[in-house]
Amino acid sequence: MIDLIRGNEILVVGMARSGVAAAEVLAGGGASKITITDRKPEGELQEALIKLKRYPQIKIVAGDHPSDLVTADLSVIIKSPGVPPNLEIFKKAEKLGIPIRSEIELAYHFLRAPLVGITGTNGKTTTTALVAEMLKKARFDPVEAAGNIGNPLSGLVGKFSAQGLIVAELSSFQLENICHFRPFVAVWLNFAEDHLDYHGNLERYFQAKSRIFENQVASDYAVLNADDHAVAGLAGKYKATVLWFGRKPVSSGCGVDGGLIKLYNGEANPVNICSVSELALPGEHNLENALAAATAAWAAGADPESIGLVLQTFKAIEHRLELVRTFNGVDYINDSKGTNPGATIKALSSFPGKKIVLIAGGKEKGADFTELAEVIRREVRLLVLLGETKDKIAKAVDKTGFDHYRFVATLEEAVYLAAHEAKKGDVVMLSPACASWDMFNDYEERGKKFKESVSQMVTNYLLSGVQKHDSQT
Repeated sequence: MIDLIRGNEILVVGMARSGVAAAEVLAGGGASKITITDRKPEGELQEALIKLKRYPQIKIVAGDHPSDLVTADLSVIIKSPGVPPNLEIFKKAEKLGIPIRSEIELAYHFLRAPLVGITGTNGKTTTTALVAEMLKKARFDPVEAAGNIGNPLSGLVGKFSAQGLIVAELSSFQLENICHFRPFVAVWLNFAEDHLDYHGNLERYFQAKSRIFENQVASDYAVLNADDHAVAGLAGKYKATVLWFGRKPVSSGCGVDGGLIKLYNGEANPVNICSVSELALPGEHNLENALAAATAAWAAGADPESIGLVLQTFKAIEHRLELVRTFNGVDYINDSKGTNPGATIKALSSFPGKKIVLIAGGKEKGADFTELAEVIRREVRLLVLLGETKDKIAKAVDKTGFDHYRFVATLEEAVYLAAHEAKKGDVVMLSPACASWDMFNDYEERGKKFKESVSQMVTNYLLSGVQKHDSQT
């Protein structure tokens, strides 16, 4: 990869955080000319422009991805993860035999610290953060969570010690265009339908995820979900040593027995970590995340005591089942990271005994909402729908006989309607089951808007003189 950079002409497609970080790495790596392109106009790219204009070898093309940027003079194209793969610019590159690589592949060739890689349809961000905290608690230093979690791998180049550990959240978008990328611990959490608009079909999505293991060697570790048929079926197909996690005892890895989370090491006696009831994060899906994180951190060298302490104290990360506020006896939960039906199903199952006012809908990704509709019928008091997919989700719930749904135009309107309809003891939850790009730049912006809207709603109620019980967290 480095041979493709020094003295060569390179194209970077996409000017989000990873694209900008990649361009900076290329500039530092000796590329003679770097062109970076984005469909957004310059007016929406000011932060990126300020960073990149200090590099004389970087040319910025905003407002489109013109295909004439691809010429035989290019040595490689670096593709940002959010850029659709079917653009004319990539078709032309393939015809000319120009390799297309992801930003994580570029970063891998410059980083010297070992990598723990985590992929899966749901739970990646939480598990990545858990593993990083476990390694920090076990006194590894430095430790950094990066990748799809919002901190590009390329951003660590030149700033991270070779003695440290990097825990990387890896999406299928990032993994699809790797070549040599190799984590010494690779985790696949689970597999469900998602991103069909990007990959075209479920098989291609699965193949992209599978690439996390393809460059591993026998001394590396592949951490697999024993309870997920698709993921478990990968055992023996790659060179790495397999470790398991699951809700029952496992041969090697992390499992549950008698309500206790335990580490298993072949014939040796299992080591108790903590009880399931002591987990700080609520929900069955977070038990899965905890088991996966414990296995990965253990494989990376963390001690059982440090692993257990983190599991008992770790709080929810922003935008993932995040308790925003309790007002008038109603919990307001920000699960903006729930960007597919499977994630929202797990979120709805995290509050047993409570009725939920669910705010859902967003960018169309080709998802099937049939299973989610059945869960909504059982768990939801009122469904508030917005975005591109509102009609599609409504049709899915109609087929179950559920008709307690309303359409809104904005997230602010959704919050006020939800607050009006929720009863004491209910949960108002934003868990869209869709991407955010129809109305927001990303799930983070959507989640922050939800939190702002909840805060404004509470302020307006209090200013109106209505006496309501308020407990802020």
